[in-house]
Amino acid sequence: MAELENPNVMPNLITFLSSLLQKVAESNDVNRRFKAQKVSVFHGLSRPTISIQNYLYRIYKYANCSPCCFIVAYVYLDRFAQRHPSLPINSFNVHRLLITSVMVAAKFMDDMYYNNAYYAKVGGISTTEMNFLEVDFLFGLGFQLNVTPNTFNTYYSYLKRETMLQQCPPSIVESSLSLGRSLNLHLCFNEEDSIHQNQQLAV
Repeated sequence: MAELENPNVMPNLITFLSSLLQKVAESNDVNRRFKAQKVSVFHGLSRPTISIQNYLYRIYKYANCSPCCFIVAYVYLDRFAQRHPSLPINSFNVHRLLITSVMVAAKFMDDMYYNNAYYAKVGGISTTEMNFLEVDFLFGLGFQLNVTPNTFNTYYSYLKRETMLQQCPPSIVESSLSLGRSLNLHLCFNEEDSIHQNQQLAV
């Protein structure tokens, strides 16, 4: 998508996406006290010291993948969250889920991409762990990697709209955002080809 090539567009989208993931993670961190959550290979023993925003910017700076990969990675994260409600995104797994989703998106979308060892260095993990995360993520998605143009546009339009709203007065933003209010928090909307058709996830 040509619009994503605009140097002013992606930094704003990255900022909002990291903010969204931060809210998701913090909400699910609180919910851990009231509802059991499974531990997966994506969970670290402790919370990473790097913020989600700085981590996502690091990936954006060094991954050198096409901008659309970040939208597709966003779709993958939402699919993963839908398929595994007992493994919600939280502060212990969001960083590994991010680097894995972007890497998988780059491999699926781009003609040229870096190998797992490179992404491991970008993500601050070992190559062996990166390999394990990739396999687990693919199985977690049921190998459903294709993203239709309609689905891509739905997720991109949502990000773009909410990015613009962030620049509006706070009263308008608060009336628009409904994220972070459910026990099993997801990211955006369901897809037209999902088994949960037409169910909104952000409410």
